Amino acid sequence: MSILSKLAGCIDSLNDRIGAMIRWLTMVMVFVGAATAILRYSSRGLGLSLNLTPQTEAQWYLFSLIFLLGAAYGLKHDVHVRVDVLYSQLNPKKRAWIDLIGHTLFLVPFCVVMLYVSWPAVQNSWSIREMSPDPGGLPRYPIKMVILLSFVLLIGQGYSQILKQVRILRSDDEQGSLPVDALREVSS
Repeated sequence: MSILSKLAGCIDSLNDRIGAMIRWLTMVMVFVGAATAILRYSSRGLGLSLNLTPQTEAQWYLFSLIFLLGAAYGLKHDVHVRVDVLYSQLNPKKRAWIDLIGHTLFLVPFCVVMLYVSWPAVQNSWSIREMSPDPGGLPRYPIKMVILLSFVLLIGQGYSQILKQVRILRSDDEQGSLPVDALREVSS
């Protein structure tokens, strides 16, 4: 197995672990949201005025983590929304060409541009230790770092997907299908 295949397998494994973590974060987010709603409405009924800003912002943070970190996991498992009329009707080699072109010309360059554009805002947020403008709010700078991390993970998964598409295109099978073991070799 080549070094690139091993690297792709490590990237796939990392994003699968992140995907497993996201499942738990989703449950925590739902619990925090439900608890916040219950506290808000029950405190009103009791005539209390609770500051629920930290809970509300924690729910926002959890959603951000799920969305940002889940993008690479979604790419690996090909679950992003795809509007296509022809793609599903194409053979694996033609689909591999479309994916290869899309990942190479659009996904990776977009992620690089987003890293470049996001870096100053994240750096500024960390330098001033940006906080929520709301009383009792949470710090904003840690979650902004996840923006950069998400694009790094997407670039990594994009390269892993590119390697898989190249392997499909290089396969001898006219349909472009790889044996299960070959796919497992790349993704494990």
